[in-house]
Amino acid sequence: MELLGALKRLWRHAAFRRLLILRTLSQAADGTLQVGMASYILFSPQSQPNAWAIAGVLALTLLPFTVIGPFVSPLLDRWSRRNVALYSDVTRAFLAATIGVIIFSGATTGAWAVVLFGALLVAMSINRFMLAGLSAGLQHTVDEEEYLTASSILPTVGPIGVVIGGAAGFAARFGLGDLIGANRADAVVFGLSAAMFVGSVLMCRGFAPHALGPTGSTDVVASARAVAAGLGEAARHLRTRSVALLALLLMALTRLLFGLLSVAVILAARHLWHPSDQPELALADLTVWGLATGAGFILSAPVVPFMVRRMGLRRTCVALLVLGSVATLGMAFTSSKPVIVAMSFFIGLSVQGFKICVDTIVQSHVDEQFKGRVFTFYDMGFNAAFVAAGVLAAFALPTTGLSAVAFVCVAVAYALCAVWIIAAGARLGHATFERGTEDLTRAS
Repeated sequence: MELLGALKRLWRHAAFRRLLILRTLSQAADGTLQVGMASYILFSPQSQPNAWAIAGVLALTLLPFTVIGPFVSPLLDRWSRRNVALYSDVTRAFLAATIGVIIFSGATTGAWAVVLFGALLVAMSINRFMLAGLSAGLQHTVDEEEYLTASSILPTVGPIGVVIGGAAGFAARFGLGDLIGANRADAVVFGLSAAMFVGSVLMCRGFAPHALGPTGSTDVVASARAVAAGLGEAARHLRTRSVALLALLLMALTRLLFGLLSVAVILAARHLWHPSDQPELALADLTVWGLATGAGFILSAPVVPFMVRRMGLRRTCVALLVLGSVATLGMAFTSSKPVIVAMSFFIGLSVQGFKICVDTIVQSHVDEQFKGRVFTFYDMGFNAAFVAAGVLAAFALPTTGLSAVAFVCVAVAYALCAVWIIAAGARLGHATFERGTEDLTRAS
């Protein structure tokens, strides 16, 4: 009910309404794209993925933006963020359609394989760039004191969109797999993704070119020296915002921990819970796990404002990290699929709830002229953490994915993150963490 009340307060902003729908459509398309990618690469009958194969897929799709992110991040503080979103999804619609045509035709070897994986690489990299732009533009759609409320809603529609898109992709894959074959069903999933991206493009066109900022310079050409200078300027600004810097570091660490869990579940579904020659059942289990964690993501939207109103933002961060620790410990000594799925719901609530808190901190502590670059750093940390999780999993996890020692270490890491927040509060001042939550405080 509190979520509905918060949404009602923000719904009066037409720009926020459009941004909410835009992000839902775009991430639904992205969820469908991810289902197609997972089905074709990791869950096709001919594949036998291990942790190194999963790490390779993560590196292929996420590492490029991690590398080039610093060089393109200043553009979000120069270019129209509305146009970044618009042309990003125009490009992804074309790429998804191209991937679908290649797979449907069966021309997936040689040069066509290079085109296929190159298109996947670009599509996944563009996603993070676009989301960084939308996050940076959020402040132009709400009032300043509403940052926490908006930050609890907008990032959560992403998981809702991913769940919707993933469910649509899963239904298409399994509904058509027996009729036209697994690979052609995968092609249809990519075609469905392309259609959803077209929908997000149409929604984005409703924004004026500079409705999402930036408010300063909008020069579209920047020299290499200017880019480097801009990055240095943003880094220096971030160093003066200790709370925001800490939040970004902890966000990356918690995403690495969640990435380890994700790889473990993929391996368990593929090699423990089902015979390796039954990838369809493994994909079904992974979908159930994704729905459980996605439900935790979605529930974080009403839970975090409720907690912040009663405990404050800093204590909410600590409580969410403790929840992640306890839930991970709860699955450390079992291979039971129902237990792991149930505990993953609470981990999803923990990591997404903590992300909402981080979003609020960054929105509140970073000046407007640096937000595009800082949110790109944010997404670079997100991507790099998942790639690092894949590599770490290849060393730390068995073929079946489940390891009591690894899960206990993850639980301890969540607890240490909570201790870090407590220590930072004592050093920086508790009130510093509460900026941007005034809307909730006044509402209480």
